[in-house]
Amino acid sequence: MSGVTNPATVNECLRMGAGFAQGDRAWIADHFGMLDARLASFHADATELEVSVKNRETKGQKVTLECWIAGRQKIVTTSAEEDLQAALNDVRDDLRRRLNDAKTRQEPRHNKHLRETGPPPKAAQDPDD
Repeated sequence: MSGVTNPATVNECLRMGAGFAQGDRAWIADHFGMLDARLASFHADATELEVSVKNRETKGQKVTLECWIAGRQKIVTTSAEEDLQAALNDVRDDLRRRLNDAKTRQEPRHNKHLRETGPPPKAAQDPDD
């Protein structure tokens, strides 16, 4: 359990930007559902997602997924994939990786218990060496 009383979910935090209609929201939220596990450690009222597309379904299409989490830098992922599904997969997977990286950077680098006990003892040397 994350300890967050109102965990963020894609369904709750996603809004449609340019190029998408409100009618697209349900299938995109479902498509991004795998982000829920990563977002659950953040408060819903402090988390926002926005997906937008320029030149939808054309050769120059560009999908952008932006993520704002209070107290953190905004994360922006983009894809120039020509297929809309592939572009949505691309930005979703990139956001998941970047959220994982951000979480890892904030966790302690070393286990406190190991720091306090010191390094493991060295093996006794053989007198014949």
